[in-house]
Amino acid sequence: MDSDSDADGDSATKANTDAGALVRRYYDGLDDHDYDALAEILAPDFVQRRPDRTFDDRASFVQFMREKRPNPNTTHEVIDIVADDRTVAARGRVLEAATDASDNDDDDRVLFEFADFFAVSDGRIERLETYAR
Repeated sequence: MDSDSDADGDSATKANTDAGALVRRYYDGLDDHDYDALAEILAPDFVQRRPDRTFDDRASFVQFMREKRPNPNTTHEVIDIVADDRTVAARGRVLEAATDASDNDDDDRVLFEFADFFAVSDGRIERLETYAR
């Protein structure tokens, strides 16, 4: 393989890693209730479509997550992430934190499983399609 191909391959690998890392930051922002960090990684015209509703911009999505989220005491257990430079697919489970002091992380309750499909551009998430069961 010539050096140009190696450089292109390294570039593609870095872009894939960056897109995957961006998606991990998305879940961290939700789980940590860091809505400013969440807003920073979403494009202004961010759109999320999910079974129960659609958000047509970053502001409405972040406001919902900050003020109207049905259960803010959840975490995302990401099982798989597959990424290229513009698209990321993530599969995982949403867990509700154990409430009893004697409970441990193994006792967290699975609320549902999800598959998220992200469109990424210029270091921001532009679109998210969410499927749940």
